[in-house]
Amino acid sequence: MTDKGPPDRNSATEQVEIVLPAPKASPGRRVVNWFLAGLVLTGPIAITLYLAWTVIGWIDAAIVPLIPERLNPANYLPFPIPGLGLIVSLVVITAIGFFAANFIGRSLFHYGERIVGRLPVISSIYNALKQIFDTLITQRGTSFKQVGLMEYPRKGVWAIVLIASEARGELGHKIPGEDLIGVFMPTTPNPTTGFLMFLPREDVIILDMSVEEGAKLIISAGLVAPPYVPGQSGPGAPTPKLTTPPNSSL
Repeated sequence: MTDKGPPDRNSATEQVEIVLPAPKASPGRRVVNWFLAGLVLTGPIAITLYLAWTVIGWIDAAIVPLIPERLNPANYLPFPIPGLGLIVSLVVITAIGFFAANFIGRSLFHYGERIVGRLPVISSIYNALKQIFDTLITQRGTSFKQVGLMEYPRKGVWAIVLIASEARGELGHKIPGEDLIGVFMPTTPNPTTGFLMFLPREDVIILDMSVEEGAKLIISAGLVAPPYVPGQSGPGAPTPKLTTPPNSSL
């Protein structure tokens, strides 16, 4: 008869699996979670409606007093009409666009632009605003197409930049070096201000995110990061070639 010896306690212990029940959240904690979930859902909607209502109020305050009293429907109704100034503005802007689409309207607008172009300061402001509106609305002008990274303000610190285009004209001719690109480094949380810089293409890492995703990242101060699937692109990969729209210039 073979003596098997005492049973192995370690093996017996390994066979025993103790499953502990998940701790239940307290009623107060569940109420807090419900409140936070509701806040996440209703917060953006409430802020959007508030901002829209505020803008409509500004437009009404500026436009409604200009409407003749006999044409103002608020004088014939027992209640005010919110958004009346916005409606009138849309109708007037549409009518101006319709008038400018024919030959007589285009001739009058071109004549007015020539007059404005002769004014020293106003012409510069008008031309800049016109180019901005052409870029944002009609997409006829140049616009940012890509997002990149550059080391700023010191080595090892990276800043998000928007790629404008290659340095052309006098800038490309007089700036020493080759293969220069223009980048705009916006500030956060207000991306309408920033710094315009020209630097070698090799100093910029082109990102895969779109300009809209880059703008969200900047406005949110880095809190809203776009999704990314790791691939061949990234800080360690070669910098892709800059995509420049045709007939674009800085």
